[in-house]
Amino acid sequence: MTKSLPDTLILDRVETPVGEVLVVVDEAGVLRAFDFADYEPRMRKLMGRHYPGMELIPGRAPDPLRAAVTCYFEGDMGAFDGVAWATNGTDFQRKVWDALCTIPAGETLSYKGLAERIGKPSAMRAVGLANGSNPVAIVVPCHRVIGANGSLTGYGGGLPRKKWLLSHEGAAFKDLVVA
Repeated sequence: MTKSLPDTLILDRVETPVGEVLVVVDEAGVLRAFDFADYEPRMRKLMGRHYPGMELIPGRAPDPLRAAVTCYFEGDMGAFDGVAWATNGTDFQRKVWDALCTIPAGETLSYKGLAERIGKPSAMRAVGLANGSNPVAIVVPCHRVIGANGSLTGYGGGLPRKKWLLSHEGAAFKDLVVA
């Protein structure tokens, strides 16, 4: 993961069992954003903040990345392991996003556990905000963070999708939603 500004951003759309996903890559094929089509305005706003003045050009993501999306949704939990991604978040956000990548499929972690994992045990709220600002959902698995009591908590793609993703990965959680 690096922090740099690309020359071009390409927007692709891929169908999945939980709705169409938006896949944004740079000219080198590095993933810059991954979100759900029904949250496209939010994603575009975020992309505008991270890449001021940059236009999203419709196009096709590299075939290996498209294949990784398909394979993940067909049950290959390691499909995103080799996907190159880059973001322009703060140093703290990127530290949280890196830590998210250490949560294996089929497992979950609380916000407190994630804060402890990055060496900031009292920064649960900041960790939650950084988790919610993750521009490459699923690939950087922010959906694997749940409440301390095992309940589902907020997810940028909607709680029904979070529940689906965690069930798809075989993770244990309480089917209880906390607002």
